[in-house]
Amino acid sequence: MVYRIAVDTGGTFTDVVVADHAGQLTLGKALTTPGRSFGGLSEALKDAARNMDIAYDALIAGADVLIYGTTRATNAIVQSKVAKTGFLVTAGFPDILVYRQGGKLNAMQLDIEMPPPYVPRRLTAQVIERIDSEGGIVTPLDRADLASKLEALKKKRVEALAVCLLWSIANPAHEMKVGAMIERILPGVPYTLSHQLNPIIREYPRASSTAIDASLKPLMQEHLRGLRDDLAGAGFKGELLISSSGGGVMHVDDVILRPIYMVKSGPAMAPRAGVSYAEAEGLGRDVIVVDSGGTTFDVSLVRGGLVKYTRETWLGPMYTGHNLGMASVDVRSVGAGGGSIAWLDAGGLLRVGPQSAGSEPGPACYGRGGTEPTVTDAAVVLGHIDPRHFLGGRMALDREAAARAVERVASRIGKSLDEAAAAIITLSSETMIAAIQDITVNDGVNPRESLLVAGGGAAGLNIMLIASALGCDRVLLPRTAGALSACGAQFSDIVGEFSQSRYAHTGFFDFAAANGVLDGIDQRLDGFERELRARGIASFTREYFVEARYLAQQWEMEIPLPMRRFNGEADVTTLRNSFNEIHERLYAVKDPASHLECMNWKGRLTAHLDKPKLVAAATGARHAPKPDRHSNAYFSGLGRVDTPIFLGASLGVGARIEGPAIIEEPTTTIVVYPKMRAEVTALHNYLLAP
Repeated sequence: MVYRIAVDTGGTFTDVVVADHAGQLTLGKALTTPGRSFGGLSEALKDAARNMDIAYDALIAGADVLIYGTTRATNAIVQSKVAKTGFLVTAGFPDILVYRQGGKLNAMQLDIEMPPPYVPRRLTAQVIERIDSEGGIVTPLDRADLASKLEALKKKRVEALAVCLLWSIANPAHEMKVGAMIERILPGVPYTLSHQLNPIIREYPRASSTAIDASLKPLMQEHLRGLRDDLAGAGFKGELLISSSGGGVMHVDDVILRPIYMVKSGPAMAPRAGVSYAEAEGLGRDVIVVDSGGTTFDVSLVRGGLVKYTRETWLGPMYTGHNLGMASVDVRSVGAGGGSIAWLDAGGLLRVGPQSAGSEPGPACYGRGGTEPTVTDAAVVLGHIDPRHFLGGRMALDREAAARAVERVASRIGKSLDEAAAAIITLSSETMIAAIQDITVNDGVNPRESLLVAGGGAAGLNIMLIASALGCDRVLLPRTAGALSACGAQFSDIVGEFSQSRYAHTGFFDFAAANGVLDGIDQRLDGFERELRARGIASFTREYFVEARYLAQQWEMEIPLPMRRFNGEADVTTLRNSFNEIHERLYAVKDPASHLECMNWKGRLTAHLDKPKLVAAATGARHAPKPDRHSNAYFSGLGRVDTPIFLGASLGVGARIEGPAIIEEPTTTIVVYPKMRAEVTALHNYLLAP
């Protein structure tokens, strides 16, 4: 038997989705083990094996592919647990990471205190050298000065080095020489050269991505190599692939060289699952995908079947956080999930998140030493989660501990236990609604016109409240919702991207220069394709993109290139028309009279992998199923009411459930609020009507 395994290791739970030879998907779930991720991964695999009624060893031995995603890289950055990194820049430019892009959200606020740069100034070394924008050497590299600065960083015990010299994208000679000297003076210390990682115009994003990549190398290289060894020790003989921030997968050896691709890699998979389910259900190709886990709530957007990408991925607040600097799936994340902690601020107002109880100790109801009230504790208090049936009954919860935790805030805000618990759910929902509006309304997208696909173990607790507030009349919650990001990896392909900067003006277009850049990108894509063909992959797609802007506009917009090469003025006109159409669709305005400035060019190679087949069952007539049991659950405006509880495994196609009601799946719980309903689709998913 051949299995394909996808893994998403989150801050609280590790999710596993196994696809068999027939495309049948089976889920497994276990608490994450922060120290060594294989502990939680192996437990989740054992859970999946039990659900498949096979031996754990047989599942491992029978897997030909394992796709791994994790929040470890993102968490290391956010929690400042990355390697001690030195930063080498051209003399005279030491503050690239200090000033970032120089922007701020409130132009009238003059007292903003900028947080520390990603790499401290004391670990920043200025290299005497200078190359101009045409690639000419203005100041030769001072080797003696460089050697002394590397010796100084060596004495400071740096664990990684990032090198970002001015205009190395036009001529990388000096960066290459710096790399060679690092290998001689600091042998074994990993380093990243900016022109190899992210050769784009705009100094800050290039420098930021270089620093982030270098800082992750010691941590993530050890992590991935350890995971590979642990899997081999367990009997895995297949190919290990890694989820990437670009929404595809990469070979583990490639990610070890460039670990920055693991930042936000898990959430980037969710839209792949979302659009696959939406298309299979015939519900359209304009989708809002949300993934509500134990620690974060992630939102992404799909328009016309295409996942939305961005270069403006900030880790932390815009302008004051750290910019990933790389093109990635546009995922907006907020600290709101099942493990989010409720607390009171200095003014006595109730808040929820962004702090999370994680998996250790976890919510109070887990009985692992946690005492702070969380969203999960609130759901247990309200009767929305049955303590005896959590995770399909594998993990018993402590309702009394949950009540004690929630009572800590209830007594301080003068509310009853139920009212306080309901307030925690409501506040968490408001945070999630704001995140959805950020990626939709703020970008000119009306959420009422999109299908909302909900995933994550905590999604079912309040997704119908969220949809009602947004005006979304259709919500699709897949049966695999409890592991949506891992499920997305099952529908992903291997993706490789290569980019190059070259300025081009449509008023006096340099055809030779633009086509030369595209030729160079094609050569790199050719090499990548040859490697994949050697592994037995035969189906490929190539796409080309350009980042362009109207003349003197501040920011670029990435658009697909309508052609592979420019053969004359007609192609330039086609490019301008395409840009105008996309600009008008996104921002409701266009300027056909303006020429374009083309800044960065990119090629993307997609190697198509086999995917699970989503096959619909015979359509069943609508019917009202019988509940498994009843609960005395609390709903705002109604109080405690007798609430039927249905087991998802017993619900056939066409089953229709009117609220108030609760549906229990092994990895998630769906709360059907009063005056709302849920219906089982032909693909055995849940179509919710708020």
